[in-house]
Amino acid sequence: MPTPARAVAIALIFALGSCATPAPPAPANVVNDITQLNPITVERVAAPETEDELAALVRDHDGPISIGGGRFSQGGQTACTGCLFIDMRRLNHILAVDEQNRTITVQAGATWRQIQEAIDPKNLSPEIMQSYFNFTVGGSLSVNCHGDYVGYGPIIQSVRSIRIVLADGSIVTASRDQNRDIFDAAIGGYGGVGVIVEATLDLAANTRLARQTYRMRVGDYAAWHQANVLNQPNAVLESAVIYPRAYRDIAATVSTTTDAPVTIPDRLGPLGAPDAMHRALLNVVTYTPLGPFIHQHIYDPMTMRPAVAWRNYLASHDAYGLEPASRTHATYALQEYFVPTDRFDAFVPAMAHILNAHHANVLNIAIRHTRADHETLLAWAKTDVYSFVLYYEQGTSQAARDGVDQWTRELVDAALAQGGSFYLPYQIHATRDQFLAAYPRAGDYFAVKRRVDPTYKFRNRLWEAYYAG
Repeated sequence: MPTPARAVAIALIFALGSCATPAPPAPANVVNDITQLNPITVERVAAPETEDELAALVRDHDGPISIGGGRFSQGGQTACTGCLFIDMRRLNHILAVDEQNRTITVQAGATWRQIQEAIDPKNLSPEIMQSYFNFTVGGSLSVNCHGDYVGYGPIIQSVRSIRIVLADGSIVTASRDQNRDIFDAAIGGYGGVGVIVEATLDLAANTRLARQTYRMRVGDYAAWHQANVLNQPNAVLESAVIYPRAYRDIAATVSTTTDAPVTIPDRLGPLGAPDAMHRALLNVVTYTPLGPFIHQHIYDPMTMRPAVAWRNYLASHDAYGLEPASRTHATYALQEYFVPTDRFDAFVPAMAHILNAHHANVLNIAIRHTRADHETLLAWAKTDVYSFVLYYEQGTSQAARDGVDQWTRELVDAALAQGGSFYLPYQIHATRDQFLAAYPRAGDYFAVKRRVDPTYKFRNRLWEAYYAG
């Protein structure tokens, strides 16, 4: 094995020569997602700027309607062929911040970065948000996202209420006390029952956090996590990484409250795409034999150094910070699987066997713990779960897609065998039977959809695959 410095130098020389130019922009009536694998030709794109304009669009359109925000879902969950595509990003205002009750009311097209910028001067932070701040609030609610927060479940647990436009153009408020069935269907409902236009969310204090990383074997992680994270009252954020291709080692990063002065003075995370060097490092990790070694033993130790920083800084990142120079011939994608906490040790070897048997080019697998969700009709965490977030590279050819299709279905079966589930915002490889096994309350969701959307107005590729209309 070469020395670390020589390994980096060799790999960078290889990777710097492999950077490509971005693909040309798509036509105005073609909607795609960040993977660039799913171009969908729509009838037209509308970007309403007021709630009334949005309601009129929905009321007056007789054909299919799809809804999109940041377009970070990866399998056509925001569009279908020939639909009226509603782009929510102009409905993005911060409507109210209640410092005393620690709540914020926002329009659904607002991003988490906008929220952070509005509340950070008040020393407040989102109670729950995704790990990346580019996503819109409406999109996060529609997938019932989760973050790295210790002791919390998915985002529905931080939602006080929503306002939603139904298929007839009416606007209703939904919460735990009002229109509860719509509340439980719309959050995590992937735009199937209406257009979320506004939300009131819980906030938390923007405290200083001390970040520390711990390294261990995979077999030691579950017990360590229970003893040192879940039973640690000061723990706020925690996530772990399991390293391919041996899937034997884990690095867990824990952020706990502290009174120590910050060592990172920035209040919010940095913006922008990666520079040429970081893109070269992404190529190194992806395409060179030395990539896994460099990722585990050089790059991550450099970026996971101990630090004290603000919660708003550590809780979110720019999704474009890992964007490659091109996605024309190969792209990067995500998948996520959930298993009950007591099935962690059984799922990991099954997952590793499938990925290695198919030579899946996985860069890393992030592990998070999430509390059970007993509210949403399409709950992916029916018990407390560990999630496994796969970040992988794949070719864009049909043969490459077919290969991913095969190992994805095997992973779904492996998760189901442990009483687990899989996440729906990603490429739609799972069969309808697998979907129904993972989401046993889908029938309740479909009943709400049929009641509030009797003509099947709200649709997208996800519901074309799974909805029993």
